[in-house]
Amino acid sequence: MSGALARELLGTGWSAGAIVLVRVGIAAVVVLPFGLASLRWRWVLLRRNAWVMLVYGALAVAGAQFCYFSAVQHMQVGPALLIEYTAPAAVVVWLWLRHGQRPGPITLVGAGLAALGLVLVLDLLSGADLSLPGVLWALAAMVGAATYFVISADEGNGLPPLVLAAGGLVVGTLTLGLLGLVGLLPMRASTDSVTYAGTTVAWWVPMVVLGVVTAAIAYTAGIAASRRLGSRLASFVALTEVLAGVFFAWLLLDELPRPVQLLGGLLILGGVVFVKLGEKDTAAVATAGPVV
Repeated sequence: MSGALARELLGTGWSAGAIVLVRVGIAAVVVLPFGLASLRWRWVLLRRNAWVMLVYGALAVAGAQFCYFSAVQHMQVGPALLIEYTAPAAVVVWLWLRHGQRPGPITLVGAGLAALGLVLVLDLLSGADLSLPGVLWALAAMVGAATYFVISADEGNGLPPLVLAAGGLVVGTLTLGLLGLVGLLPMRASTDSVTYAGTTVAWWVPMVVLGVVTAAIAYTAGIAASRRLGSRLASFVALTEVLAGVFFAWLLLDELPRPVQLLGGLLILGGVVFVKLGEKDTAAVATAGPVV
């Protein structure tokens, strides 16, 4: 939903940086009281995990959202989302290299399907025109999304989900604000009304939805889900967001990917099933360890 809502705001003169700053700022205001209550004066958790909060806020919150909104300035919402959500493949590689969680054959099949799906989403085989800036921004958003899944699923840091969400949103807001203040990030806003599916609304309506629904609630619920599912499975289950994104882009903007891109999207989403089936296989490999 966020891409479809932001697309029209961008068309009225908002910059991607300004949209993300307001969105993350609203979410921070909403989540912060709950985060402080969940912290229960255990300030040592924040000191001990300062770098975690900084990386999460800068990459998983500010970076991922800014890069995604920048991507939809150059390409349709659906393909941009599909590129960003190749993040599960990056998560599989990271867990393999960093933690020795070697993926099993079934998981590798899922990653292969995602890679093939990406080729179709980019429509590389037909030689169609492609927005290189859009693709690069979407790939950068993928790095932020992968960071989100890895850090969100890490229970070893002791941070409650609400504390991590609140801290990341505050850091993301401060990061974007600082970059805008020094002139490194363009900040343009507009009070013009926006139109979705023939209905005109005030500019603040989509902004509130972006901040409360697609940021505050989404980040908090996403972290809680990642803790229960693990970073690999959570990242693949989150691919269902692509379906929702394509649906809202069609509903609000009358945007629909080409048939070959829809086929690619189905292949990417097919990785969810294979990774789920491969969870036990991977766990067995990690538990067995090397044979001496």
